[in-house]
Amino acid sequence: MQHNIMTGMACFCGVLCIASMGVILHLSANKTITISEVVQDETPKNPIEYETVDSEETEEHALTFVQGKSDTSYLRVPLPKDCRAEDIVIENHYMDKELYIIINGAEESFYVENAISGNRDKVSQGLYESTLDGTRLDFKLNGIFECRTILENNDLYIDFSSPRESYDKIVVIDPACGGENTGVTAEGILEKDINLGVARKLKEKLDKTDIKTYYTRMDDVNPAEADRAELANETKADMYIRIQVDANENSSVYGTTTVYNGDYFIPGFGSVELADALEREVVTSIKGKALGLSEAEADDYALRNVTVPAASIKSGCISNKQEAILLGRDEYQEKIAEGIYQAILKIYEENFPD
Repeated sequence: MQHNIMTGMACFCGVLCIASMGVILHLSANKTITISEVVQDETPKNPIEYETVDSEETEEHALTFVQGKSDTSYLRVPLPKDCRAEDIVIENHYMDKELYIIINGAEESFYVENAISGNRDKVSQGLYESTLDGTRLDFKLNGIFECRTILENNDLYIDFSSPRESYDKIVVIDPACGGENTGVTAEGILEKDINLGVARKLKEKLDKTDIKTYYTRMDDVNPAEADRAELANETKADMYIRIQVDANENSSVYGTTTVYNGDYFIPGFGSVELADALEREVVTSIKGKALGLSEAEADDYALRNVTVPAASIKSGCISNKQEAILLGRDEYQEKIAEGIYQAILKIYEENFPD
């Protein structure tokens, strides 16, 4: 009996091994690799490692597009012979509606001779230029999209989808100010730095969840207010959260205020409910003082032009000397981020059950 069992197990293992080898050989023959890592959120638009040696000696050229013979759902990008997955870097600059594909080792002349084919419905224009290590392709998109890429037989296939087709939970985080717009300042402390610091700490927390989060900025840049609002509207986010600090003519005033978009009534969970959750959780986390909720004023362009639940958390008055010192500290920014994080989790638990 035991001999028969052992014989059966040996046969089963043999069959499994043969089947596994068959799958491996099939994949090897077709050279199909899914490239799942698309860099987003934190990548500057012109990272230095991809800059040209001399910007005066190079320029962008238009890519050639042709109708593909069999490509119907994917955009097909030809690649030089022996190009490997590790030679390709893909960057989704969704705030600029651009997709960069950096191909290390590729000669610029390759894209003079080879055209892009397939479905280009989501692409309005394609450009290419030389970099220090190869060639960069720049696809101008006509919206905000997620992309899935497959490398097969020296072709890169790109499938574009809307954020809602890809994710069930979507949040937009907007660290206000940036660039030359420093926001309110006090004692050498800049609002733009506080906002960005809180957003980066919040990102570390949200990256560990199944919540897809888009950020209007992760660097010292200042996107247009219209672009910030458009990110929330086009992604059809569940909520838009703006990160700011406050200031008051009376330097003795301190505490947290949350501003909400009162222009759109959203039944069930709306801007007021979002603002209330943020106020409660952030004040609890920092052990601070709640100054309450207020409706966005006319000059709050981004907040008032978002058509999803939208609120801005102003977790302290930088005009108050003691609170300004706290706002400039990493550990205090961590507490603010934790409060926002807990508010998001509770909102999903209570208003968006699985």
